[in-house]
Amino acid sequence: MKLDAITLSVLQAALQQVCDEMDLTFSRAAFSPVIAEANDRSDGIYSAVDGSLIAQGSQGLPVFVGVMQYSTSTVIEMITDGRCLAPEPGDIYIVNDPYLGGTHLMDVRFAMPVYRDGKIFCWLSNTGHWPDIGGSVPGGFSASATAVEQEGLRLPPVKLFKKGVLDREIYAIICSNIRVADQRIGDIRAQAAALLIGQDRLNGILDRYGDETVVEAIAELRRRAAEQMRANISDIPDGTYHSKAFVDSDGVVNEPLTIALAVEKQGDTLTFDFAGSSKPCAGPMNSVLATTLSSVYLAMRHIFPDVPISAGAFEPLIVKRPEGTFLDAKYPRPVSGCAAEVSQRIAEAVFAAMVQALPDKVTASPAGSSGNFALGGNDPARGRDYVMYQISGGGYGGNAGHDGLTNGCSTIGISKSPPVEIMEQAFPVLYRHYALREGSGGAGKHRGGFGLAYEVEILRGDARASFVMDHGRFGPQGALGGRDGAVNTVTVFRDGEAHVPPHLSKEQDIALKAGDRVRVGTPGGGGYGDPRERDPDLVAQDVRLGYYTAEQARDMFGVTAQGT
Repeated sequence: MKLDAITLSVLQAALQQVCDEMDLTFSRAAFSPVIAEANDRSDGIYSAVDGSLIAQGSQGLPVFVGVMQYSTSTVIEMITDGRCLAPEPGDIYIVNDPYLGGTHLMDVRFAMPVYRDGKIFCWLSNTGHWPDIGGSVPGGFSASATAVEQEGLRLPPVKLFKKGVLDREIYAIICSNIRVADQRIGDIRAQAAALLIGQDRLNGILDRYGDETVVEAIAELRRRAAEQMRANISDIPDGTYHSKAFVDSDGVVNEPLTIALAVEKQGDTLTFDFAGSSKPCAGPMNSVLATTLSSVYLAMRHIFPDVPISAGAFEPLIVKRPEGTFLDAKYPRPVSGCAAEVSQRIAEAVFAAMVQALPDKVTASPAGSSGNFALGGNDPARGRDYVMYQISGGGYGGNAGHDGLTNGCSTIGISKSPPVEIMEQAFPVLYRHYALREGSGGAGKHRGGFGLAYEVEILRGDARASFVMDHGRFGPQGALGGRDGAVNTVTVFRDGEAHVPPHLSKEQDIALKAGDRVRVGTPGGGGYGDPRERDPDLVAQDVRLGYYTAEQARDMFGVTAQGT
């Protein structure tokens, strides 16, 4: 049959709604603030044949768009060749192995087959960031790990639920290897419940419209997504566009890592070549292939947000495998920084290349760090251990039309910082300061947005802090004459003494006690265009609002402005 346009549109929205409901269920039922409040999770629908993406929740992390496609495909492949037990109705697989289509170990994926008339119609999959997965430091962000085993428990695809029943033996193994294990059952049940809600809603659609109609719609939506992406690419002038982005260090060797990118546009395809990037590194800033691919996809999603999200949107994007570089990590390379930090440097390289080709569509570089701050310790008042995970936003880059967004979420996601009130209720900490970081936006005709400044004090007990951030050595890149945004800063105050990590944005296992404080300033976005072309009235307004001092206005924009 041939689908009419209205039915196709209805089914597209219906599949999207299934994923959105899974996202909402996951967050509302989860125990951990990083999922329940920060929404560090994603849900999607995937092909039964090859695991390719059919639909993903609009409120899910974009970085998972390519990753879950890759991991679902790997699960199907391992089932086919006998490396993984064959599924039955009600089974849910768990997997977090980064080399099997994952990210860092804390991103735990569930995958469940949906059956129709005894056959698998599709797979539902989701990912949630667990606040701890074991390893050498609380929270899993080991800044100086030299092997993946130091980062936590690594799980190949195994059935955590068998015919709908939680496997207590697998669950016991997981709990025996992670901290604050008693809280994980809430996140596990929430993650499974999201898939079951998705199955119920999807079956409702299939019952109403028929399996054949929905299959036809899925194929047509994929074809149209590819066609729309090709049409957008066709408008780009043919040629090769070069850029570089830099990671502060790998956490072990205190030297920057280089991402070298050449984007070749020919006809209606883009080819991304990372040849010339740094070799695999000793520390945890390696990126597995799935994350590298997904980083390119999400960057192009930022540039062409009108293209419906499905595997079809990726077809015109050819990414050459970056073998021999830190962007194609192999076992046992550590990878705890790949999803949250390296992925954003990859996206930054894409933006820096594509702004040359599409200056009216692409922004200067955003803050590009998730601000990963993990704190683990014991709360003597409550008589229990805890693991706190703080993510934070930063400034977005300016663009052809306006200034960058202030304190936006990371480039790779939609996750927001958990509310201060929730964090103070859940953990023995006090936020002494939480505000916009004045002066951090890169100067430009359209300036970058501002980062965040916060300070956390330990109220009681002993704790250990770890940081895996970035942009501490180099600020987010300006574009077309704009200046870079301010760098990330971390300062730890112990016994009144200030300590700055040698690697600036990375360190692990810092011992803290009551009264000690951690102060963080997140990056501002890069500026767009010549700062001296900025409207003087806008500069004066920024000074009046306290965004810049009068001295900064003069030095950065060449404008004499007085604050009030």
